[in-house]
Amino acid sequence: MTLNIPNLEKNKPLAPFTIYKIGGPADWFVEVHTIDELLHAVSEAKCKDIPYFFFGCGANILFTDKGFRGLVIRNMANKTAFLEKNKVVAESGAIIADLIILCYERGLSGFEHFTDIPSTVGGAMWQNLHFLSPDRKRMIFISEIVCESRVLTERGNIQTVDVDYFQFGYDTSILHKQKDIVLDVTFQLLQKPKSEIKLVMDSNLEWRKEKQPRLPEYPSCGSVFKKIEGIGAGRLIEQAGLKGMRIGGAEISEKHANFIVNRGNAKASDVLALIHYIQKVVRQKFGYALDTEITVVGEG
Repeated sequence: MTLNIPNLEKNKPLAPFTIYKIGGPADWFVEVHTIDELLHAVSEAKCKDIPYFFFGCGANILFTDKGFRGLVIRNMANKTAFLEKNKVVAESGAIIADLIILCYERGLSGFEHFTDIPSTVGGAMWQNLHFLSPDRKRMIFISEIVCESRVLTERGNIQTVDVDYFQFGYDTSILHKQKDIVLDVTFQLLQKPKSEIKLVMDSNLEWRKEKQPRLPEYPSCGSVFKKIEGIGAGRLIEQAGLKGMRIGGAEISEKHANFIVNRGNAKASDVLALIHYIQKVVRQKFGYALDTEITVVGEG
């Protein structure tokens, strides 16, 4: 089988491209830097009937040890443009951290709430990126600043859609249900004094430093389990006495029990075994079913 894609690589290890630093090889791998390159790679995979997987900075995903049988496309299309009326349009491979700085420099508020969260625009749309409000009383979601988006639909059409199209929820969107690909997103921001924006950035950074294990010393994919309203998955895991437990190179973080960190040479099988053990113990002790929010990708 031959794929007509420039800079295509074979049997490419995926671990270096993920926050977790875990993952076996992809049969084929390519980095795309423009929307046209992205569309071409997807078209080739579809024409040749080859499975494909599309990702950005590699957060919130766990590639299996056997890797991916098909084409893995790493999206690095990151063109950004500022429009009138405090709007910005960003391609789906743009890094949220870069957008935070660009918007701060222009006194535009909206992205600062997601300081220190590793994500691309596409990943943010997939998971409805969120973080606590400055007063820590509610969640602020990326969907709150989305105006519209261009998507490559499951049927192969490029379509401009509004925010309602995505059916955003907590840790979810329509992208979990159908194979649409976000090409770019237009966001509506607010003009604010830079000092106010910086205050939120600094506060969120300090909060995360205090509460969560730090990258890259403790590679992880962020929160492993979905939030249980009023209780918290991390609190249940901690109350079960599981903090610090290890299987292979994977460990339940001593700092935040809803994080499973790679303490060195962890395998995906270590992480998955730890996930299953946590679910079993929490169900036995407290009667709660913990659902994962990470995406496991690849051959089992």
